[in-house]
Amino acid sequence: MTSLSQVAEQFAAAVWGVPLVALLLCGGAFFAVFSRLLPYRHFGHAVGIMLGRHDKADDPGELSHAQALAAALSGTMGLGNISGVALAIVAGGPGAVFWMWISAILGIATKFFTCTLGVMYRGEDSLGRLQGGPMYIIREALPRPFYPLAIAFSVAGLIGTLPIFQANQLTALIRSHVVPNADPQLAGLGIGIAMALVVGAVIFGGLTRVARVAVALLPVMVVIYLSMTVFLLARHAAELPGLLASIVNEAFNPGAVGGGLLGVMLIGISRGVFSNEAGVGTEVMAHGAARTREPIREGLVAMLGPVADTLIVCTCTALVILLAGNWQQPGDLSGITLTMDAFRADLGMTGAVLLSIVALILSSTTMFTMWYYGAKCFGFLFGAQVQHHYRWFFVGTVIFGATVSVDVVFNLISGSYGLMAVPTMVSTLWLAPKVMAAAKDYFARHPY
Repeated sequence: MTSLSQVAEQFAAAVWGVPLVALLLCGGAFFAVFSRLLPYRHFGHAVGIMLGRHDKADDPGELSHAQALAAALSGTMGLGNISGVALAIVAGGPGAVFWMWISAILGIATKFFTCTLGVMYRGEDSLGRLQGGPMYIIREALPRPFYPLAIAFSVAGLIGTLPIFQANQLTALIRSHVVPNADPQLAGLGIGIAMALVVGAVIFGGLTRVARVAVALLPVMVVIYLSMTVFLLARHAAELPGLLASIVNEAFNPGAVGGGLLGVMLIGISRGVFSNEAGVGTEVMAHGAARTREPIREGLVAMLGPVADTLIVCTCTALVILLAGNWQQPGDLSGITLTMDAFRADLGMTGAVLLSIVALILSSTTMFTMWYYGAKCFGFLFGAQVQHHYRWFFVGTVIFGATVSVDVVFNLISGSYGLMAVPTMVSTLWLAPKVMAAAKDYFARHPY
């Protein structure tokens, strides 16, 4: 009899095959070339927008540029950066990190296009409220035959945005380092209920409360985490060139861990997209709520995400794990427990405590944001007037995620992410000329 774990693994493998990876890689390359590297040439202006230099209180939308970016990053810059990187290295070796970098570099252009469209083609929900997201882009901007793609995105989004991975990894952390001798099922259930209460307390306050919490907590946690990793890496500076060389060499090694060149590429791209969500479409829903009349501005802000998320934070995590070498050791270490072991081996209990605090906050902010994404998909499918009922279901899945294995939840979420990427990338490729026309007009009016 096929186990749930095997079904989830087969599902993720079927989705993350060559066609989807080719769509994301070739799509990202197309956006970069088609835009003549426009997103990469305007990083300074993007930072200025994010800092609020162009905010106007009377612009339509719910969130400032900074809040929209924080809300989007709180959905991406979570345990995917800590435990997702560990899972990528265990599955594909050091070479997987290289392909995560590639996904981020091309993801800069992808996010510029997708999130610009998220503001350009906002649509009204069944209550007449302005909403953004790939499903609204498809409904508002594409011919009627494309409408099933909007349904497909929303259905996949209901699964892909569930908080089960974050709940699972946070539970694993607490069980292994706080209550190591407790009964696994009882501990998981108790931790899951506690997390559900915390998540419920925030998400019942709506998107604005989620954004405020993210803006307050996310920068502090990222600074703490980067300080830890930079301190650790500085102590081993002499080893870093060799590690970086191994990342590049193993990315093209036919005999590399994870199935050779193609296997490592598939693992790295899928884990990279799981980390930064470029092309998936979830981040479009957060940036689509930005308070602005200039879609290009929000696209520029959104493109900062893969830089901070994957190129900086994920790289730091990967180097720490590779320095420790524990990814090659047989045992039960997986995901966040592997990363925790790497930090504790070098920084002792201080590193373990600090990482626990960071993981607690990042997993919580991610779960807060994932509720917003799932609720929007639910509202699109069933009507905004019943959208509030989704909160109860979402809170319940926190408990489910705390009690099942990491392989089940990771493969389920990863596969669903892949399904979401298809409608997002197809619609963005179709509408790319609209983005460039808007960019030409914007920079003609605002020559920076």
